[in-house]
Amino acid sequence: MDQHKRDFSVNDRLLRICGVAAVIGSISTLAAVVLLGLIHLFTNLFFFGQFSVEEHSPALNTLGPWVIAIPVIGGLIVGLMARFGSEKIRGHGIPEAIEAILFGKSRMSAKVAILKPLSSGIVIGSGGPFGAEGPIIMTGGALGSLLAQCIDVTAAERKTLLVAGASAGMTAVFGTPVAAVLLAVELLLFEWRPRSFLPVALACAVAGFARAAVFGTDALFPLDTAPPHLISLLYCVLAGLLSGALASGLSATLYKLEDGFHKLPIHWMWWPAIGAVFVGIGGYIEPRALGVGYDVIGDLLHGHIVIQAALAILAVKAVIWVVALASGTSGGVLAPLLMLGAGLGTVLGAALPGHDAALWPLVCMAATLGATLGAPLTAIVFAFGLTHDANALLPLLAATLVAHGFATVVMRRSIMTEKIARRGYHIYREYGVDPLERHHVDEVMTRDVRTIDAAAPLADIATDCFGAGQTHRAYPVVRDGALIGMLDRTTIATLIAHSATLSVGEAFAALADNAPVFALPNEPCHLAATRLAVHELERLPVVADAQSMTLVGIVLRSDLVKPARAHFDEEHRRERFAAFRRESISRHDSS
Repeated sequence: MDQHKRDFSVNDRLLRICGVAAVIGSISTLAAVVLLGLIHLFTNLFFFGQFSVEEHSPALNTLGPWVIAIPVIGGLIVGLMARFGSEKIRGHGIPEAIEAILFGKSRMSAKVAILKPLSSGIVIGSGGPFGAEGPIIMTGGALGSLLAQCIDVTAAERKTLLVAGASAGMTAVFGTPVAAVLLAVELLLFEWRPRSFLPVALACAVAGFARAAVFGTDALFPLDTAPPHLISLLYCVLAGLLSGALASGLSATLYKLEDGFHKLPIHWMWWPAIGAVFVGIGGYIEPRALGVGYDVIGDLLHGHIVIQAALAILAVKAVIWVVALASGTSGGVLAPLLMLGAGLGTVLGAALPGHDAALWPLVCMAATLGATLGAPLTAIVFAFGLTHDANALLPLLAATLVAHGFATVVMRRSIMTEKIARRGYHIYREYGVDPLERHHVDEVMTRDVRTIDAAAPLADIATDCFGAGQTHRAYPVVRDGALIGMLDRTTIATLIAHSATLSVGEAFAALADNAPVFALPNEPCHLAATRLAVHELERLPVVADAQSMTLVGIVLRSDLVKPARAHFDEEHRRERFAAFRRESISRHDSS
């Protein structure tokens, strides 16, 4: 049995990173409390003229037509903050976090950690139709990145800590730690490894316990629907298709409007104020479309809003959300998507007989979210975490997967990755186990190796191995079976120029840096491939261990193609079971 082969790679720094992640989880929870406090503070200041952090809905304002000016004031302030503070505060947060992870070595600035929650508090507090989740993901990620930049970590570890902060922030806002972990896996980490998954999960767990101490353990929108019937599966397919269409339409509209803003002959600093004009008009027409709207989501889920009102809220919220987001202001996407999806479900529930009508706002809410983000598992578990409704899990699964499939076919990119693609970066979101991760060096290496004895004279080796009959580009040099280096045409020319009378081993000893680069049999092939790339080599000698340096083989660049060839066959070679049966029958007859 191969004792060196494991299910997961070993990381001796995992415990340290987990400890830092736990600290980040606590800090992100505090940041979430501050952000929610800022939203409440600015809501009271803008709409009620009160200096208070008590939660009040902007829909209760008595400003009349003057309400149109409130979002515009907020948009002007945030435009100035973005122009003279940091442009990174623009947008809904998650694409910016992804861009920092994949293309910025997970480095984020202190300005973002301070200005993002402040700007989001101003925008949402002045009536912006956004949620707190995007800003807290950006803020928590910035805090995780900043702490990581203060300690000695690699870029991969810094990514883990950034994602830990982002996920912990989402946990602290919604009380959904499992969904936050899945969001990290589906949107942010771009890998599935214990070295990243465990610290992120620990940060979410810490944030979950800390949130319970501050806000309690109740679900944000408690719900208890009836168990589903078989006929509900057909309705789930319909709900999924409509939710996928809604998600695709919202995404396409958003970026068409963003293109329109880019054509305006004024600086982007003024765009949030222009978008806020539409927010103000929409808020005057339908006040419940303003702000985060958690109360509206709860009423939609519990059937407290009639269809006509739901249609009005759905239409106004959709318009002001896409216009405001396209203008480049600061805000999140999860809460608006929840409201829009719940509104669709409220309308759909009246037309679907034979089941609890309260189910469909929840189902469409999750399906719309999953299709828009391209994160179906996150949406399913998120909906369960918000409601604690176990009976809805099966309909949530069916409808969300249908919506995700619809959006995958219709949309080239999700609302998250489209923004990054417009900046010149393409993100391929499918990932699996690299064939070079699945195989080890001893499975592909050549064991019968032609070597050069260290005692051989340089002149003889130059003639025998690098003359007209040269068969290999480089040869391992061994002394009593132990590797001392690799010899190629360039190296031997250098050694002969130094002294042609020495043996190969003596010439190697005279070099200032003669430590050979090698591979071990128990290493994954991807490590060998990385070493070849880093050192610009075409072959690596393989030794039994780093102490004895006993040569056991050699791995060539061409050897590392073998796992990829096998993977290609698995993906593209089609086989039929009937053919296998015929082959088995013929073998039986011949025997």
